[in-house]
Amino acid sequence: MLSGIVTGVLVILGTGLNARAQAVAPSQPAAPAQPAQSQPANGIVGTWQGTLHVPSGQTLRTVLKITRTPAGALSAMFYSIDQGGQGAPTTTVTFEGGTLKYSIQMADLTYEGKMSADGKSITGASKQFGNTLPLVFERATPETEWAIPEPRPQVPPMPADADPGVQVATIKPTKPDEQRKGFIWNGRELQVINFTLAELMCTAYNLQPRQIAGAPDWMTSEKFDITVQPDRAGRPSLKQSQSMARKLMADRFQLKVHEDKKEMSAFVLTVTGAAPKMTKNTGDPNAGEGLFFGPIGTLRVRNAPMADFAQLLQGSLLDRPVVDQTGLDGRWDFILKWTPDDAQFAAMGVKGAPPASDAADAPPDLFTAMREQLGLKIEAEKTPVKILVVDHADHPSPN
Repeated sequence: MLSGIVTGVLVILGTGLNARAQAVAPSQPAAPAQPAQSQPANGIVGTWQGTLHVPSGQTLRTVLKITRTPAGALSAMFYSIDQGGQGAPTTTVTFEGGTLKYSIQMADLTYEGKMSADGKSITGASKQFGNTLPLVFERATPETEWAIPEPRPQVPPMPADADPGVQVATIKPTKPDEQRKGFIWNGRELQVINFTLAELMCTAYNLQPRQIAGAPDWMTSEKFDITVQPDRAGRPSLKQSQSMARKLMADRFQLKVHEDKKEMSAFVLTVTGAAPKMTKNTGDPNAGEGLFFGPIGTLRVRNAPMADFAQLLQGSLLDRPVVDQTGLDGRWDFILKWTPDDAQFAAMGVKGAPPASDAADAPPDLFTAMREQLGLKIEAEKTPVKILVVDHADHPSPN
């Protein structure tokens, strides 16, 4: 399964699933707003900063740097400096009638605020993951501007033709109260969190759980946390990480398998119309894929091919293999929001699915959301699919 696969740090801008923030009052009460025409044309350009107060007691300082392009359009970078120095470019930013609006698509974040008459503060609210977070920005001066920490150095990718082995690996039983779950590469280190050996097989071999036969019971019940460092420099890609995981299982779990075929019900993924509703990523194809859930019922995909999306569907949400027949080349960015059913909640490792929402704006079911938001559809049909038969597996050897 590909649940929780990420290629970097997703900045959570001031909230978790249930976090709320309190507004930070400006140092002086804001004067009543004046008509928009009194605002200077470039009045929004500059550095703005504000602090989110999370109920847990944590404070998160946020900085918004707004500039203008040579063509005169607004551009902005957002920083959550207590979560690191990596900036997040806004997807959209506008300033009209004294109102600032911006969004960061991959963080599911939007903000709207009104500038004060003196142009020194912006009072508004940020919305992320369905939670509204009051936030007041104040215009920073060279004397008051917060220092932004240096971003963590980026590890260059491994050569595309590299086939890394395992230099060092640690395997530990997952703690009973662990809530996280993921197959994550952090720099050059691969981290597998809260996975059974069967789940690791699904991720490493691009399988759905029904495609594994002959596994002993402990392979689907005992969970492990695994850290792996490759035997060569560079950040591994998803495929290189999968290769490392296969070598790790063969070495530390003594896993032996053979391939077979079995006819079973599968889902076929296709495009509904002439063109998908997703955004094609035109950046560096070696920048790494990102596929991650958060919150429940929201999936973020960045720089990922359709084959990886199909693998995530079959491994983390659906009860059968998913065959990609979209014919879509390249890599894609999108956010998918839906209301999971009980089976999908269980597949994502959620205990006790929350009751169905009766809100008018509640997202639709998964299949409808894919059609409406992505321009994709999945249909069930019976077809021969590859399976892996487990010939032998042991509990992991000592670290």
